[in-house]
Amino acid sequence: MENNKKQQEIKEGRMPHLWEALLSLAILIGVLAVGIIVYKVAPHVPMFVGACAAALMALRLGYKWERIEKMMMDGIYKALQSVIILIIIGILVGIWVDAGVVPAMIYYGLKIIHPSIFLVAALIICSITSLATGTSWGTVGTMGIALMGISLGLGINPAATAGACLSGAYFGDKMSPLSDTTNLAPAMAGTDVMTHVKFMILPTAVAYGLSIIFFGALGFHYYQGGGADLSSVAEISNALKDSFTINPFLLIPPIVVIVCVALKMPAIPGIAIGAFVGGVMGALFGNSNLGTILDCGMNGFVSETGLESVDKLLSTGGLMNMMNSVSMTLIAMMFGGIMEDTKQLQVIVNKLKPLANTPAKLVILTEVTCFASNATMPEQYISIVVPGRMYAEQYHNMGLHPKTLSNALEGAGTVSGAMIPWNTCGVYMSTTLKMGVGQYLPYLFFNYTMPIVVAIMALAGLTCADMEGNRLNAKQANSKEVTWPTKPIDGTVRI
Repeated sequence: MENNKKQQEIKEGRMPHLWEALLSLAILIGVLAVGIIVYKVAPHVPMFVGACAAALMALRLGYKWERIEKMMMDGIYKALQSVIILIIIGILVGIWVDAGVVPAMIYYGLKIIHPSIFLVAALIICSITSLATGTSWGTVGTMGIALMGISLGLGINPAATAGACLSGAYFGDKMSPLSDTTNLAPAMAGTDVMTHVKFMILPTAVAYGLSIIFFGALGFHYYQGGGADLSSVAEISNALKDSFTINPFLLIPPIVVIVCVALKMPAIPGIAIGAFVGGVMGALFGNSNLGTILDCGMNGFVSETGLESVDKLLSTGGLMNMMNSVSMTLIAMMFGGIMEDTKQLQVIVNKLKPLANTPAKLVILTEVTCFASNATMPEQYISIVVPGRMYAEQYHNMGLHPKTLSNALEGAGTVSGAMIPWNTCGVYMSTTLKMGVGQYLPYLFFNYTMPIVVAIMALAGLTCADMEGNRLNAKQANSKEVTWPTKPIDGTVRI
């Protein structure tokens, strides 16, 4: 009886035609474009409409509703680890701000500013802020605005300042375990966030190092030795010092998280330990008590420094404030689960396979698809979700570790949105900095260097890894034959 039921499920549904798969994708793109660009709404409901369109197509293909529902549940199940991590991160951020950990990181970051190295300082300050908060938008809306004002007093091209700020903001957005995209990419690929972050270190460090050189040389060119009005920096620093207890010991929690990563501790306990240590440090050296720690872990921290830019940045965190990202992940995986199990993604990928018959070419094609997604479905999340589910099986079939895919998704999807004027990221950044995308684009060095570095390293095998997690060599990365381990040695990789 059980075997008959399984056979019936296998026979249920037919292989979709290419036009049917493209129609599901076109509906998603159209609804997202209208919702985000025309009506300026969040992508959640348009994404849900796309999931409904995929479900209707599944019905057309002959699948019963019970099976379609299971597809959605299976898709959500693949992202549950990331959902748990997002929840814990929300708790951690709320506690860290209340404890003074995040304010201390920002405060000490501002201390490194000096006119002669202004652009490099802007890059690093925004990097620290974005790493501490996990948000490129919040970083640009606060530190970015302050630094833009300072650049005027230095006689530095404001477009170059915008490029430095955005480069730093997206570096943190890409690398911070607190960032939505840093958690979403491994969820789509089928790995965990810490494995993902560690694999990104090499290519990101190269792109970031080149960015420091670029902005250092550019800053030396612009700096003319004159005085600078650093009142904005002083204002932010004083607001932080007046409202929080700034103590070097409050830098211990992020150091603990870094150590946990280095010791290969799983993401969930590693981040949870960071939250607990932050609470303890806040109680010992900050102004926290058990009541505020529990409340901020749940509802987030509400900043009342009296300085609008600081209050905007630090009113964040909490489990409830993370529900926006959690719900987006769940809805996206409903769509991905249907598209994947009905083979709608497979028929599209099959047409693209001739273009990606080696690991290196597959990584490059993934990056191109991420950029195209940011241009056609103008939302950063979607540029990670759709390509991630499109190519996950292809990476698996080629014997590549899921972190290869997640790195490619972040290497192009996370950073390319700010390059596109009609993308939500481009719209926000240009509006916030009061500067057109075309003006700051030549100076958006980290963002357009990152995908290039990932692609070049893919050709060398450095951003391609086998199922055991080992990087490939150049010959393997450019080979059409699988000559490396294709099964994970510990069984922990999820596809």
